[in-house]
Amino acid sequence: MKFSVALLPPPRQNPAMSELIYPRSPRETMDGWLYLPRYVDKIRLHLAGKLHADYQENLGKGFDGLWLTHAGLKHEAFVEIVKQTITDGQVCDWVRQNVKKTAAEKAAHARELLNRPQSGDAAGAARLQMRKEQSGLGSRDDLKTFVDYLDADEKRL
Repeated sequence: MKFSVALLPPPRQNPAMSELIYPRSPRETMDGWLYLPRYVDKIRLHLAGKLHADYQENLGKGFDGLWLTHAGLKHEAFVEIVKQTITDGQVCDWVRQNVKKTAAEKAAHARELLNRPQSGDAAGAARLQMRKEQSGLGSRDDLKTFVDYLDADEKRL
């Protein structure tokens, strides 16, 4: 019995794709906090010098800032916490011990995050449409919120 092995050429790599590492979905949770795993990913990628330029301008702002406001923390202080940990479990333990918020407060944050732009926010709706257009998603009427947009732009929807 003879066996032969065919060698295939290595797959072609798209250099732009190999540089971009997406953070987790804004819908992911940690210790009951929606969005927190994404923020941790962005911080870890930034610390490793691998956060794509598209994400750098808003690091600690936007939805990151929304979480920080609800948690009662400052960006620089939370970066130091993440820097001192290795695992998500350690970050989760720190948040559980140091960010004392009720389930209702966490739910209020989730509602605010998931409902942007809010009804009647014409500027927010225009900004969402602009982002969709810039990403080639302008015809996606199913993308009603920025969270929807992020998941679609990052190839999860």
